[in-house]
Amino acid sequence: MSKFIYLASQSPRRQELLNQLGVSHQLLLPQADEDAESLEKVLPSEAALNYVRRVTKLKLQAAVARRERLGWPAAPILCADTTVALRQQILGKPINAANAVQMLSALAGQEHFVYTALSLYHEQKFYHGLSQSKVIFAPMTKQEIERYVATQEPFGKAGAYAVQGRAAAFIANIEGSYTGIMGLPLFECAQLLRQINWSI
Repeated sequence: MSKFIYLASQSPRRQELLNQLGVSHQLLLPQADEDAESLEKVLPSEAALNYVRRVTKLKLQAAVARRERLGWPAAPILCADTTVALRQQILGKPINAANAVQMLSALAGQEHFVYTALSLYHEQKFYHGLSQSKVIFAPMTKQEIERYVATQEPFGKAGAYAVQGRAAAFIANIEGSYTGIMGLPLFECAQLLRQINWSI
């Protein structure tokens, strides 16, 4: 068994969460010639749950091919993807400040769901997991939303917020996995790793 896993994610939060589990890891990131953004395109009428599972599997397949192409040593490869769903609408990463304000205005005073899918590859086998959580935001004034967006925290985050950041001041209730909302549900991650006999 390898002494480390590959993490195919640029998210610093996922790296921190793997460290929390004590899992040694090495980044396996998309190369310049890869169109990683195209993997995240939403298909017409695609449900959030189907979307996050599909995208995670595609990212893992791309990572497996990348490791082989680079000739790096064999080791388990982990991918994850997180999406936010308000009713039937998928809220991705905001493209600008106005888009972030729009998303947060829609979330304010409402409940929404956060789905994080996991995929693990080891010795020619694929393993999959899923975390789903319900989050309720308190009502927010326009000024509160604009102040939060001005911190730059919403950018690069699905749904335009980070549960572990300043947005916590507006999150009234969570049902589910806090680490799943952050981007890597540790319980489900540990379950996948145990399936390949990784000691946690």
